[in-house]
Amino acid sequence: MTRKSYVILFLCPAVLALILFARVGHPILSFENKNSELDYVENKNLNFEELKSYFQNLAERKGARHAFEILNTASLPPNTDLHLLGHIVGDVLYKQEGIRGMEVCTNDFRNACSHSIVVGIFFDKGESALSEIAETCRRAPGGSGAYTMCFHGLGHGILAAVDYDMGRAAELCNKNGPREAVECIGGTVMEIVGGGDHDKNLWTEKRSEYLKPSSPLSLCSSLFIPVASRFMCYIYITPFLFGEAVGGDLGNPLAENFAGSFKFCNQLPTSDHQNRDACYGGFGKEFVGLVQSRDIRKENFNQISDDKLAQIYDWCKLADNKEGSSACIIHAMNALYWGGENPYRSSIHFCDLMDDNEYYQRSCFMGLISSVSTYKGGDRNYLISFCKELPRYKQECINSNNLN
Repeated sequence: MTRKSYVILFLCPAVLALILFARVGHPILSFENKNSELDYVENKNLNFEELKSYFQNLAERKGARHAFEILNTASLPPNTDLHLLGHIVGDVLYKQEGIRGMEVCTNDFRNACSHSIVVGIFFDKGESALSEIAETCRRAPGGSGAYTMCFHGLGHGILAAVDYDMGRAAELCNKNGPREAVECIGGTVMEIVGGGDHDKNLWTEKRSEYLKPSSPLSLCSSLFIPVASRFMCYIYITPFLFGEAVGGDLGNPLAENFAGSFKFCNQLPTSDHQNRDACYGGFGKEFVGLVQSRDIRKENFNQISDDKLAQIYDWCKLADNKEGSSACIIHAMNALYWGGENPYRSSIHFCDLMDDNEYYQRSCFMGLISSVSTYKGGDRNYLISFCKELPRYKQECINSNNLN
């Protein structure tokens, strides 16, 4: 080879590396195995934007399926938004595999993968794809909870697609079946509260129209939110309540923020039981993620410590009435169980530690028995095993599931 050829061979990789560095903000490294990839992402102290860039690039180079494996295994900094990182990888999966990608969309990262698939379909095809989206959601791995959470993800995508117009998004959500519409609207509320990744500037502008610290629950009573779906709005508006509405730090909320924001729920009339329950319950849903520094990966729900479960319980008791605390506890238990997608042992353990208050403990166990019946009612062996493991209320479990 000529001297010139050697120079070209030497320079080309260096030039390519510089180009890639300019595009993503940090070097793109070629790894030989998963251990070196994990090593890199765990030891470089990457911030969230760098993690987004890294996982997007990894998905594009080695495939989204591989990137999901690394994301599901890596030790990442506390309070990293794993759900959003799951969306980043899921977006690449849809580009690579289209609808077929749904076959790998487990409930890891709170169903972020299936969310990305249906959002991608909607952005590609619009309103005409709603029936196709319904069929695609039926393919989501898991039980009935996986199907409904798929429509929650659709709500995220619809809101972004209509430029964060909540009224228009609700109109589109309601073109689905009743249960699907409710989940879809929940997704739009979650997106307006804490999303906006599609267009941060527009999202910020529109968000201020719908979320007002002076009237923090007003979004959920808006005329464009159907009455049948309002409870879902109250469930997903919670971060706004303990954040901006009381001046709390959303990244590190304090017990005093929870105590102050619980009071908003008490503004709802006692006759409006469903919406009051949902408002208080939304806190329990959030507490499960907060005690785990927002690490929502499935394995962490199977191994959650007694101290963390006790912290959830203590926070729920900050509600200003026992019905509110009970609703918070039940929703926290359901967040642990996640529609039957997670094992039930953490939920049992959570209920069992409430031996200081029979009312709360019974509410928790009876709520768990009801949830197991709802999501696993067709699996007699599962039900028998569950009832046997209960430390108390075994007979109620047996009777409610007709296992005598």
